Amino acid sequence: MKIKNNFYIVITISVLMIALSISISLINFMVSLRATETDLKTRSLPLTVDNIYTEIQKHVIEPNLVASMMAHDTFLKDWLMNDEQNSDKIIRYLDTIKNKYGMFVAFLVSEKTQSYYTQNGFLEHLSNSKSNNEWYFKFKKLQGDHEINLDFNNNLDNSLIMFINHKIYDNDYHFVGATGIGLKISYINDMLKRFRQEYNFTVLFVNEEGKIILSERTDTKIQSLYDTPELRTLADQIIIKDSKILEYQKDGENYLLKTKYIPELDLYLLVEAKLDDFTKNVRQTFYLNLAASLLVTVIITFIILLTIRGYNEKLEFMARNDTLTGLMNRTAFNELFNDFLLLSNRSGDPLSLIFFDIDNFKTINDTLGHQAGDNVLIRIAELLKTRLRRTDIIGRWGGEEFIIGLVDTDLKNAELIAETLRKGFEEDSRLAHLSTAPVTASFGIVTAHTGDTIDTLLTRVDSAMYRAKELGKNRIESVLGY
Repeated sequence: MKIKNNFYIVITISVLMIALSISISLINFMVSLRATETDLKTRSLPLTVDNIYTEIQKHVIEPNLVASMMAHDTFLKDWLMNDEQNSDKIIRYLDTIKNKYGMFVAFLVSEKTQSYYTQNGFLEHLSNSKSNNEWYFKFKKLQGDHEINLDFNNNLDNSLIMFINHKIYDNDYHFVGATGIGLKISYINDMLKRFRQEYNFTVLFVNEEGKIILSERTDTKIQSLYDTPELRTLADQIIIKDSKILEYQKDGENYLLKTKYIPELDLYLLVEAKLDDFTKNVRQTFYLNLAASLLVTVIITFIILLTIRGYNEKLEFMARNDTLTGLMNRTAFNELFNDFLLLSNRSGDPLSLIFFDIDNFKTINDTLGHQAGDNVLIRIAELLKTRLRRTDIIGRWGGEEFIIGLVDTDLKNAELIAETLRKGFEEDSRLAHLSTAPVTASFGIVTAHTGDTIDTLLTRVDSAMYRAKELGKNRIESVLGY
């Protein structure tokens, strides 16, 4: 019952420790998760948007000033109005601009002849019927004086090019053509790729109609915000001049979207982040901490179980055994011998009892001290364990008295065993050394009969042992009957 109660105590402690470990790990996980989400909203996403914006500004402002200067250059205006037949002049002019400022292309379009010139010479005649010329005719109708386009122009190079277009007016403010420069901005694609691979951000540029103008070139699945139901519902919040952070779900995943209007491009910069990509480390840390906590709990529980088990075994041993000799105590001996007695009564097999007392033990204690007496008792127990069978039960009755139960042993064989023990004690050199003289014992022996109880047997064997004492000690006395 005691062991069972201890087991319940260990289980209760273990459950409480596991609950505590899980609770602490869960609280830490929720705090870390909230901190990660807050950092993503307040720092990482805005910082990424600002970095991209700064990168674009750095590559747009100077080229825009160059294109503006070209549109106001009197030489270029005069050439368009009076000297267009001399193409060598404009080619040298465009080549100078291109090389001086390190541009990819410098161009000029004549409204009068619809001719398209670059630093390499005449390129083509523009026409409304050509899809790649649409930019010019749209630009003419544009209310503003300039625009910035991002395009993959196959006539020039199959790379992403940023065109900065400016209108040219004569002195009467009549539209006479368009000029500007083109820059290879493959760095933008590399930048978008780097933000995706290193920082788990997806970056898009969309126009006023929600069309995706610029994205990483490998991402061609979506052409517009309206191609996905989740972004379609947020389009009105995305395509506004004010910067925002939006939250939404897509394919069962949670996303954050940071928006920013870029006036230089007249485009909207979108930076998308999947929350799971940023909370993955937090979740892994949570699982690791939880596993470590559970492991520690299991180890502690195991240690507690071993400790309690050892403590219980020690208590049980102390409750049933003599602490000095390690033999059974009186209570344990009585319980076990009573079981043997019941079996003997049922089966008819002989059962004998030996009870002996060490002679003159008080003298040993008084002359040599109690430590010497204890050593004698320990040695006696050792001799009993080595001289008797495993089926025999041995107990220390109290003080210098010992008791032995002999299973399947009649009176005659019990006497032989007792004689062996008596001689063994008397002749043992270690006992003689411990007490400075041979140690002897007086024995009483009885055999159980039908109707005997442990009390009747103890009464008879005690009488037999005292008779051996009275008859001179160091001898054996038996009781044949009741």
